[in-house]
Amino acid sequence: MSKKLFFGGMILSASGFVSPPIALALGLAYGFSFVHPFHVESRQLSKFLLQASVIGLGFGMDLHHVLQAGRSGFVYTAASIIIAMALGWLLGKSLLVQRRVSFLISAGTAICGGSAIAAVGPISNATEEEMAVSLGTVFVLNSVALFVFPAIGVMLHLTQTQFGLWAALAIHDTSSVVGASAKYGAVALAVGTTVKLARALWIVPVSIGTSLVRGNSKRGNSARIQWPWFIALFCLAAVANTYLPALAPAYPALKHLGIIGLTVTLYLIGTGLSLATLRTVGVRPLLQGIVLWIMVATGSLALIRAGWIHL
Repeated sequence: MSKKLFFGGMILSASGFVSPPIALALGLAYGFSFVHPFHVESRQLSKFLLQASVIGLGFGMDLHHVLQAGRSGFVYTAASIIIAMALGWLLGKSLLVQRRVSFLISAGTAICGGSAIAAVGPISNATEEEMAVSLGTVFVLNSVALFVFPAIGVMLHLTQTQFGLWAALAIHDTSSVVGASAKYGAVALAVGTTVKLARALWIVPVSIGTSLVRGNSKRGNSARIQWPWFIALFCLAAVANTYLPALAPAYPALKHLGIIGLTVTLYLIGTGLSLATLRTVGVRPLLQGIVLWIMVATGSLALIRAGWIHL
């Protein structure tokens, strides 16, 4: 029965009849109700679909906008990552959260959620339990952001550009940034995705810095840094959309496939969250993640509304 419902939800999510937030809600309902029959396979598929979906969305974007967003957001991104990491360290120390768990939660909040944790976790010699706690904390907050951010944006009358920038700076994972931005509008989607993808590139310097601090290179323990190669393909898709008008009829279909892939991805992500995951997270790491996320979200929102952060 659970297998049939799992595949039924995935087919419904791929049908185009449900929005990304609804697909996530369906996945969460399944995850809380049943033991996942394909937990490992679902996680692997969601990672692939996320990257493929982002590439598909690139066919709907103009390269000039992509470059402008990445260039304009460079200073904001660098400053926000440093501040978020510092605040995360202070909060973790104050709440007596395990050192590696605190570092992973801070990295996930500062950069790009689960992708950052997956990259720096092995380099910091984190155990499977520590990875699970950190990923669970970020994932819970990431799910909440997908629903809460668009409502706050409407309530505060944020422009689409403001909302896209805010989502990219304050929401953890790329999937939820895209989902929330897509719900808010096309311009918000373009801004949110491009700034978030530029932000994801900071996985590399943070991973290298982590490796140097840990002294892995001296001990010969060279952990592999996960490079987000799909960003290069996203840029190539934007190049094609900008400079190859002869293929223009195919671009809307490819972009639509990206949206469908994103919807299925969010469903799969939702099915991976269970009561057991929530119990594993515990109170202190979750509290650190919540407080840090609120500080990052409110701080970046205030600066955006004041005009200090803009594109």
